[in-house]
Amino acid sequence: MPRIESQLDVHGSEFAANREAMLAAIASFRDVEQKVLDKAQEAKAKFDKRGQILPRERLNLLLDAGSPFLELSSLAGYKLHDDKDGTLAGSGIIAGIGYVAGVRCLVIANNSAIKGGTISPTGLRKSLRLQQVAAENKLPIVTLAESGGANLTYAADIFVEGARAFANQARLSAAGIPQITVVHGSSTAGGAYQPGLSDYVVVVRGKAKMFLAGPPLLKAATGEIATDEELGGAEMHAQIAGTAEYLAENDADGVRLARNIISMLPWNAQLPVRQKPSYAEPLYPAHELLGILPADAKKPYDVREIIARIADGSEFLDFKNEFDNQTVCGHLAIEGQPCGFIGNNGPITPQGAAKAAQFIQLCDQSNTPILFFHNTTGFMVGTESEQHGVIKHGSKLIQAVANARVPKLTIVVGGSYGAGNYAMCGRGLDPRFIFAWPNSRTAVMGGAQAGKVLRIVTEEKQLKQGMTPDPKMLDMLETVTAQKLDSQSTALYGTANLWDDGLIDPRDTRTLLGLLLDICREAEARPLKPNAFGVARL
Repeated sequence: MPRIESQLDVHGSEFAANREAMLAAIASFRDVEQKVLDKAQEAKAKFDKRGQILPRERLNLLLDAGSPFLELSSLAGYKLHDDKDGTLAGSGIIAGIGYVAGVRCLVIANNSAIKGGTISPTGLRKSLRLQQVAAENKLPIVTLAESGGANLTYAADIFVEGARAFANQARLSAAGIPQITVVHGSSTAGGAYQPGLSDYVVVVRGKAKMFLAGPPLLKAATGEIATDEELGGAEMHAQIAGTAEYLAENDADGVRLARNIISMLPWNAQLPVRQKPSYAEPLYPAHELLGILPADAKKPYDVREIIARIADGSEFLDFKNEFDNQTVCGHLAIEGQPCGFIGNNGPITPQGAAKAAQFIQLCDQSNTPILFFHNTTGFMVGTESEQHGVIKHGSKLIQAVANARVPKLTIVVGGSYGAGNYAMCGRGLDPRFIFAWPNSRTAVMGGAQAGKVLRIVTEEKQLKQGMTPDPKMLDMLETVTAQKLDSQSTALYGTANLWDDGLIDPRDTRTLLGLLLDICREAEARPLKPNAFGVARL
């Protein structure tokens, strides 16, 4: 295959400026992640006194030592709802894909060290996304549960949609995807159904509490007086009610039992033997990815410079480049796994849309996963573009993206504006996974452009009404609109709102893609044993 010869001046001042801007963006989101870790650590003394270990320590015990762990949506809910300073980022949930007893699983831990692990509306959306990841990739789910349940301040935003989480649990069980829950502490009201709908339940003696109504509510509703242990303690559920299958002595013992359960499932034995492919590393080092994207978003760059640093051997087979060179399509491999690639070197033209739609259909025909790398202002506008059928060809592209049956993996590396976000398989087009670089921006249009549009529309409306436009008012309208859209287009804003599955350091892009492609291929090869209703305790 042809190799990309990099034209990047890695010793130039522009590269250095780009690199510094990217490092600053990385530091910004890493600082938020550290804030959350520090906040949770403040609860350690309280957990020690109760004879418990912190949620992230539980997760560390659960995961195989030294194995890869991909955390998902670590900054969901950042500065939303009750999060004033960023310390509630993650929305009360620590989750990701990792190995438990040699089995790749989706693992979830309620972050009870922060606000009791209560769930905000964003926390619910994160939970639903995690269940979608498990279903699409056929991953067992291990949950380490201890939560105060829904944040009642936002009960109206959570209650109705919250039923989806329970419905998903039932459907995952019916699909043949096992769910194991360790109840470390309180799991009350709706939260009691999460372990109840799991296939295997472990409860920690003297700590786990599961009941639909706690002692205060029970007394208020019926006058009955009961202790926590009588009403919903671990021993009661393991010995009398039969809600739990296993009784653990402490947090670590509960995690040990969860690992034992996973180890006894012949999950990997059902997979065909796969030979690990051989491959060559890229010709150019990953750290150079820091200096490729211009700090000034208006400056162009060649997406092939990214490809040269993520593709095996820096090899790339360009597709129809002579027909359109602004939408880059072609074939490459990541860690020996062939895939298609679609990236942007400019707006999506009618020719680019037609080319990309054809390429997607070819990848679907050959069962080749597709990588989408966003950096686009959207579709080309103007009389010429309209007359050449940009709506028609753009619609064909969106149809191809929406209906492609192969795994679609999206990385937002730069701008992702307007319908270009849809055409490049943004969140709304259901990529299997979507991650973003910390410098990226996602919006209907740029802030300055939006400000000018609203100014023009307002001015024309006033003139039609016979009014004399006030330049100062129009200036303020333009400025405020631009500032608002710019503030709502940042990578941190997008990841807080679950527009992606997390922010990543550009240097990790190739490793991440290799892992995601392997997850997708394993899912495709895995047989399941579905049934009609899931496993029930009778």
